[in-house]
Amino acid sequence: MHPLQCVLQVPRSLGWGPLASVSWLSLRMCRVHSSLSSTMYPSPERQEDGAQKDFSSRLATGPTFQHFLKSASAPQEKLSTEVEDPPPYLTMDELLGRQRKVYLETYGCQMNVNDTEIAWSILQKSGYLRTSNLQEADVILLVTCSIREKAEQTIWNRLHQLKALKTRRPRSRVPLRIGILGCMAERLKEEILNREKMVDILAGPDAYRDLPRLLAVAESGQQAANVLLSLDETYADVMPVQTSASATSAFVSIMRGCDNMCSYCIVPFTRGRERSRPIASILEEVKKLSEQVILLPRPPKVLGLQGLKEVTLLGQNVNSFRDNSEVQFNNAVPTNLSRGFTTNYKTKQGGLRFAHLLDQVSRVDPEMRIRFTSPHPKDFPDEVLQLIHERENICKQIHLPAQSGSSRVLEAMRRGYSREAYVELVHHVRESIPGVSLSSDFIAGFCGETEEDHIQTVSLLREVQYNMGFLFAYSMRQKTRAYHRLKDDVPKEVKLRRLEELITVFREEATKANQTSVGCTQLVLVEGLSKRSATDLCGRNDGNLKVIFPDAEMEDVNNPGLRVRAQPGDYVLVKITSASSQTLRGHVLCRTTLRDSSAYC
Repeated sequence: MHPLQCVLQVPRSLGWGPLASVSWLSLRMCRVHSSLSSTMYPSPERQEDGAQKDFSSRLATGPTFQHFLKSASAPQEKLSTEVEDPPPYLTMDELLGRQRKVYLETYGCQMNVNDTEIAWSILQKSGYLRTSNLQEADVILLVTCSIREKAEQTIWNRLHQLKALKTRRPRSRVPLRIGILGCMAERLKEEILNREKMVDILAGPDAYRDLPRLLAVAESGQQAANVLLSLDETYADVMPVQTSASATSAFVSIMRGCDNMCSYCIVPFTRGRERSRPIASILEEVKKLSEQVILLPRPPKVLGLQGLKEVTLLGQNVNSFRDNSEVQFNNAVPTNLSRGFTTNYKTKQGGLRFAHLLDQVSRVDPEMRIRFTSPHPKDFPDEVLQLIHERENICKQIHLPAQSGSSRVLEAMRRGYSREAYVELVHHVRESIPGVSLSSDFIAGFCGETEEDHIQTVSLLREVQYNMGFLFAYSMRQKTRAYHRLKDDVPKEVKLRRLEELITVFREEATKANQTSVGCTQLVLVEGLSKRSATDLCGRNDGNLKVIFPDAEMEDVNNPGLRVRAQPGDYVLVKITSASSQTLRGHVLCRTTLRDSSAYC
């Protein structure tokens, strides 16, 4: 078996760097060419270069199996400030970026946005520079998505575009290196290296710490990969670098991976098992974001605002968070699920749960909004709903991914609930959090879905009347349970027709739901100028809906008599005058604070 096919999950404490010793074990024991091999994936560049010969000689005298055992025998927890020794086949100087410029492109979900910031934080500390100009880049890294076939095809198309850029690279410049990061690298592994010889490195979601080593290996003319999954990697000690100095919000990853094993989903195979960050590290990151200065994009730029105004807690199954980092957390308290919901795994016990984290995060800064995504409906016990209702700065917006309105299809999807249980949860959420905004995910044309099943999904959309929705046609993914046990028997044209019907019904019902806001005053966090009009500003309300309003002078509630214009990061009160399925419009009343706004809304 090729080492790249070994999807292992081992602690990061074994050996130097993230799982480097496992790569050496595969190399020495399997006696095949690993991702570091000088012959398995040879690049046509610099084949006779002296540096490559030197690299090959060091590779041949690398560590043995005994070295691996010695390294693994006494794992020690490393401080985040500790500089790890380089592997024996590289020097410390070769691991440095030497001010080479990195261009990062992000595709897919919010987790990939956060992963991009993590990857850049690691590379920045190794001496790389960031560029937004593709033409001047020395390294191009694509942070990829595998959730649907269309997402992967987008990357293949992008690689074809970059191939021309690499071919035209002047010889006077250092060779251009191209890397695939994230879920697509994890899912396809060596298929990418075999299909696209111009790809130099692969790094799975748990291998970003290894990027300096992978790039150093690539500099010798080799293709390099680390696609091993981890049981404990959360990047808790890596502070993501915000990509925009004028951003008013940020993503904070609190857990990684997923244990739900829904039959259609590739995430457990590309992101690995669930593991959560220690709460202390999450709070530290949120506090730093609260203190971060925002650069205003228009005059007076030099002033800035103190602190980001919104944080979104991220995870593939964010509300199943469970901090077991301390022995005292591991009590025998059972896990409370939503009523009528079950899991596909043995019930877990102990640990500090999501309600505890949400409580602590919301106390960091009363003027900072808190959101979270993406949750599973099973993990909404009463204590979470009650906290959302009571805490002013926790947004009254909940994502409840239904996927289907048919109990038969939900069972085939292994979702752990029936339509009836889901509808009961919706009613309970609305009773617990008056005025809550709901969003959902739906899949059209899953395996075996009949017209009757589809009609039930349409009826669920009408019954619940979501404010926001994310709807897609089913795309079968290899490795999933559906791939092995079910038949993708709904024709493509039927999937697309059903998807269009779902989208039409969603828009009709969302428009009705959003029109209930007309005439109301809502608190809006200003993001900046509207993309469609230079005379309008854009922001988001508590329910995460986009709100457009004219850029006009207004009163500042905290400074009577002072007339101001809204800046990104300001809270303003807007009276809603019209609504569509995706946007609210209104006119601005005044600038305020989150705490003071409750007297007006």
